[in-house]
Amino acid sequence: MDLSRFARRRYTVGPSPIEPLPRFTAALAAECPAGHRPEVWVKRDDQLGLFPGGNKTRKLEFLVADALAQGADTLITCGAPQSNHCRITLSAAVKEGLRCRFVIEERVPGSFREDGSGNHFLFRLMGVESLRVVPAGTDMAAEMQREVEALAAEGRRGYIIPGGGSNAIGGLGYVACVQELMAQSFETGMHFDHVIVGSGSSGTHGGMLAGVLGHRYDIALTGIGVSRDPDLQVPLVQREAQAIHDLLGTGVTAPAEAVQCVGGYWQPKYSVPNRPMVEAVQWLARSEGLLLDPVYTGKIMAGLIGMARAGQFRDSERVLFMHTGGLPGMFAYEQVLLE
Repeated sequence: MDLSRFARRRYTVGPSPIEPLPRFTAALAAECPAGHRPEVWVKRDDQLGLFPGGNKTRKLEFLVADALAQGADTLITCGAPQSNHCRITLSAAVKEGLRCRFVIEERVPGSFREDGSGNHFLFRLMGVESLRVVPAGTDMAAEMQREVEALAAEGRRGYIIPGGGSNAIGGLGYVACVQELMAQSFETGMHFDHVIVGSGSSGTHGGMLAGVLGHRYDIALTGIGVSRDPDLQVPLVQREAQAIHDLLGTGVTAPAEAVQCVGGYWQPKYSVPNRPMVEAVQWLARSEGLLLDPVYTGKIMAGLIGMARAGQFRDSERVLFMHTGGLPGMFAYEQVLLE
């Protein structure tokens, strides 16, 4: 899968590290059935470039390059009140000398606060040009198009980045991630049996699936849903993976049966805390000094823990957890995480 014909801005020096989690692995083994005690490792995409790292950086390398090629002066995107994606998009805009506008969907009533901490503090600090809040269920594509039209009336050019950076161009970032992971495995002589990744807007999961299928990579890829259960999530991931292969012209088909999703750990709602998430965040913080966020990586790790307790991995299998970032969001959930 040749990505070289696509424009790309590079925001990270070198590959993201892969690290073992030995103390967490040992503690988790005590809760797993005999014969089903895996080694857990982490790929630190939370250390990618654009402050303070995260999976959206890989997508923005391709999306921002496309925006610049089209002569855009303003990036327009959308997300929830504590959106990591919005924060990193703003960071990319600042780095490139562009302006940035947000449409924020208040998915949980009352969750937006003008004086909010976490990512919302960073929106203000880094100088978002405008931020409009709309109620849950709003047509976000239409709202972002309104921003494009408003800019055009001022003689400016906006570029829409979909929620999560999840479209075929953004998904190329996680095809590149699969290529990076394969190279790291080759260089170290270390094979991973499973990759556990978050599955939300589908750009990360779908991009990795496209890379796994396109390179015939012998690894089990499982997405832990952060906003939907598999009946709704699988079609999104399949469409994303197929759109990437169509863009690349590979002729590869992404079948629904290739999409592995686990549900339940996101409930009761997207971004609303639950007990397994709190357990996962505290466990990793206190065993490895690894910080997870309450909306994404905390619930994804809760899914990994649940799979391990259910005996879904075998002894000595290497399970790679994709740490997709989200650190600033922790600070909007202090009381919950310290329960």
